[in-house]
Amino acid sequence: MSSNATDVEIIDVRPHHRIDDGALAAYMAEHVDGFRGPLTVRQFQGGMSNPTYILETPTKRYVMRKKPPGELLKSAHQVDREYNVMKALKGTDVPVPEVYCLCMDDAVIGQAFYIMEHVEGRVLIDPAVPSFSKDERVALYDDWLRVLAALHMVDHEAVGLADFGRPGNYYSRQISRWSKQYVASVTEEIPEMDALMEWLPANTPEAEEVSIVHGDYRIGNCVLHPTEPRVVAVLDWELSTLGHPLADLAYCCQEYYGHAADGGFAHLDDPREIGIPTEDEFVARYSKLTGQGEIENWPFYIAYTLFRSAAIVQGVYKRGLDGNASSDSAKKFAGYAEQRAKWAWDVVKKAGLA
Repeated sequence: MSSNATDVEIIDVRPHHRIDDGALAAYMAEHVDGFRGPLTVRQFQGGMSNPTYILETPTKRYVMRKKPPGELLKSAHQVDREYNVMKALKGTDVPVPEVYCLCMDDAVIGQAFYIMEHVEGRVLIDPAVPSFSKDERVALYDDWLRVLAALHMVDHEAVGLADFGRPGNYYSRQISRWSKQYVASVTEEIPEMDALMEWLPANTPEAEEVSIVHGDYRIGNCVLHPTEPRVVAVLDWELSTLGHPLADLAYCCQEYYGHAADGGFAHLDDPREIGIPTEDEFVARYSKLTGQGEIENWPFYIAYTLFRSAAIVQGVYKRGLDGNASSDSAKKFAGYAEQRAKWAWDVVKKAGLA
């Protein structure tokens, strides 16, 4: 991540995310080749799930991701998965930061963590990238999609990720997982979520193709070149697994159906006005890059990804209420889960499937 020309602010470490800087420096001295202190620790404002820190020394910068404090949902915040997939992808056509060490011993700084390379560039949250020109957006979206296709074309067995996820029944497992996590973090009744938790398992298509999926692939989770409209590193692999590639593609396309944060381009009648492809163009370009044939059951994939997004933001909101989210803005997520659930159910209804 980068601290310059970016939408992501660097702040002093939040009180409930403070760590023993000395213990961390001692660990890095032993486990990170070339580390030389003294060490200064600050925090990136953001990283709704896993707190993210910038570690500065007189000669080099590092980035640390760690589990958040407090009681955590089972299977969430798996920093070891992030570390392992980035380590495996190094040297492929998918740009990732170099990872230096993984510590699963809570005794060191309180929670498990890993340390990776600090990649210079821009982290821009708004998918409409308002600071870009129209031509730059055209180039960026083309490159961003190229990277996604490259990820799905990686031979997961060849890079050592044969056991990165369970084979078969990907959507069934994911729907079950996010249903359980939603129920565990629910704060108010959302009828559309209840309807989706019933409809999705009953309408899951057969999807046998398996690839590495990122799980949260968006512009804001990429480091962009400091001056050029292209991706130089993909971040935030917490939700990555072996799964079905169309889950990632649909996740990228959810912006065409509405947005729950400031910015975005769903309000535009034609996103090509600002250099962003239409949904049909985006899907067609992906199909060409990957050799994917005609996609059937597209409404299911969109409804699924919006449902999953609703479950995720509900968890963020609940952590905000509980006081252990990694960002002050977590509480602003009130109502986001309901909004996304309604979008998802609208997709199902408009397709005549409910």
